[in-house]
Amino acid sequence: MHINHSRYCFLLIFSLSISLPVIPQAALAQVTNAQQNKMDDFIKDVKFNDVKAVKKALDTGMSPNASDKFGNTVLSIAIVEKSTDSAKLLINSPSIDLERPNLAGETPLMMAAFHGSLELVKHLINQRSVEINHPGWSALHYASTNGHLSIAEFLLDKGAYVDPESPNGTTALMMAARGGHITIVRLLLDRGADLSIHNKLNLTAIDFAEDNNQAEIGKGLRSRWLKLYKKPYPPKR
Repeated sequence: MHINHSRYCFLLIFSLSISLPVIPQAALAQVTNAQQNKMDDFIKDVKFNDVKAVKKALDTGMSPNASDKFGNTVLSIAIVEKSTDSAKLLINSPSIDLERPNLAGETPLMMAAFHGSLELVKHLINQRSVEINHPGWSALHYASTNGHLSIAEFLLDKGAYVDPESPNGTTALMMAARGGHITIVRLLLDRGADLSIHNKLNLTAIDFAEDNNQAEIGKGLRSRWLKLYKKPYPPKR
C-alpha cells in the first residue's frame, strides 16, 4: 500500500498537538505569582536575619545568587541590612558566586568593607578565600572611604595592595584624606602608601584633603611631602 508520507506526518503532528494539555494563562500567572511570592519571602527573611527560614529556603532549592527586582543579590541585601548570620549562611553556600559584582560593580567583600562588617570581611577572606585585590575599586578603597580602621588593617595584613588604583587612578590614601579619616591616612602612610601618586585628574591625596576641607590632614601631608621630597608641595596648575 502506498503511503502519502507528507499527509501521514501532518496527521501525526496534528494528533500530537491536540493531545497536549493547554495551560491557561491564568494558571501561568498563578505560577509566576507563586514564584515571586517565594522570592519576596526569601528576601524578607534575609533582611530580618531569620536564619532558620533562610536555611529552609536554600535547602528547598532557592539560589543563594538570587536577586531582587532591582538587581541586588540577597547577599548584598544581607550585608546592607547587617543580617550577619544570614550573610554567613549565604556565603557558605557551595553554589554562591562570591566574585559576582552588583550593578554598581561592588563585590560582597567591597560591600562588607564599606559597611564596616569586620566579621564578614574576615569570613569572606579566611573561610572562602575571596579576591582581596579586586581590579579597579577595591575593598581597601571602601574601608578607607568610610573610615573603618580595623578593616583596613586586616586587609593590609592579608596582602591588600596599599596603593590600589581605581579606574581613574584614585588611591585608598586619597579616599581616606577626602573623608577626614586621619587614622587610616597614618596607617596607609606607615604601610608605604605613595603620597606622590596623581590620579587622572592630576590630584594627589593632598588635593583630596584640601579640596574637601580637611585642613589638618592637608597640613600634615604637606609637611610629610616636604620631608620626603625636600621641597614644598607645588601649587596647582
